[in-house]
Amino acid sequence: MDLSFLKPLYRRPGPVASVYADLSRTTEDAAKAAELRWRALRSELEEQDCPEDTLRAIDGTVTGELAERRSEGLVLFAAGGEIVHAGRLPDPPAVTQARVGPLPHVLPWLTARGERFPYMVVVVDRKGGAIECVTAEGERERIDVPGDEDYPIRKVKAGDWNQSRFQRSAEETWKANAKKVGREVDRAARRVHAEVIMIAGDVRARNAVLEEISEGVREYTVESDRHEIGDPELQSELSRVLDLKCAERVFAVAERFERELARGERAVAGLPATVEAARNGQIEALLLDDADSPARLWVGPEPDQIATDPEELRRYGVDDPREERADAALIRAVACTDGGLVIVPPRDSDAGLGFGAVLRFTATP
Repeated sequence: MDLSFLKPLYRRPGPVASVYADLSRTTEDAAKAAELRWRALRSELEEQDCPEDTLRAIDGTVTGELAERRSEGLVLFAAGGEIVHAGRLPDPPAVTQARVGPLPHVLPWLTARGERFPYMVVVVDRKGGAIECVTAEGERERIDVPGDEDYPIRKVKAGDWNQSRFQRSAEETWKANAKKVGREVDRAARRVHAEVIMIAGDVRARNAVLEEISEGVREYTVESDRHEIGDPELQSELSRVLDLKCAERVFAVAERFERELARGERAVAGLPATVEAARNGQIEALLLDDADSPARLWVGPEPDQIATDPEELRRYGVDDPREERADAALIRAVACTDGGLVIVPPRDSDAGLGFGAVLRFTATP
């Protein structure tokens, strides 16, 4: 998982308030129940000495969200009297919580968000096509590619005295339209760095477009027999493909981790070794269980100021080390050095991985 989108969260000094609010309304007194749930979270923030201006900012956002009934759940990060991030959730959060700490508590958000990929959906026919591009952040762009309709699109019936000429013209038009769509698919795929391209529509039109797409783009394509971008069945097929892509990526990183660890090369396991690698900027991919670990670390104001005990940080010149969740501290360190995150399902055979990392390089002895 690319963590670069988290960097703005870490530009604000703490304390940071992290809120996961359940705003769902499933009963007759739903509005009152949602308000009471928010009041309970607000009390938790007060008990943790959340700064008053930050609490007011959160209160205003949640109250507005309740009044407008715009979401089932809300995740908020606030600091310095401002909302740094507000994200609506399609479902209530798995765990409702509110906490104040030196760093934002992002792991539940990342777990719910999941791995995301830029992808494209292309629906084609013999007249052209429609392309929908979706970035990893969910931004959408639609590109319509109209074909050339100045010439016949359909072949004429057998027996027409001009049959062969019209058939040739129709086939040439199909090919020309497919070429236009193929060129646009190539351009869009490279621009958005699409990792999945689903091509749907008429089978002959699909085949014609696939022949026009460059080999480097074609390797990311899958096909569907659906004919509309908004078709629920097409969306269901797309979801299955994206889920499979996510599982493949997790498996590939986990396999690489185990291979490198067995060699004693570019991988480390366990909290102390992972902390040292994070401090040195070595981590290419941080691996965490999806379990909620109680492990704690000590942090300073800078991302690489991270240690297993406060005295170690003081030796590095941090006057006032703060205790924080281990996952929050490691995610900040990795995000700010352009590393990634993989949330690995815990293994049935043991207590799980805990903390580990695939490294960009090994430390010099």
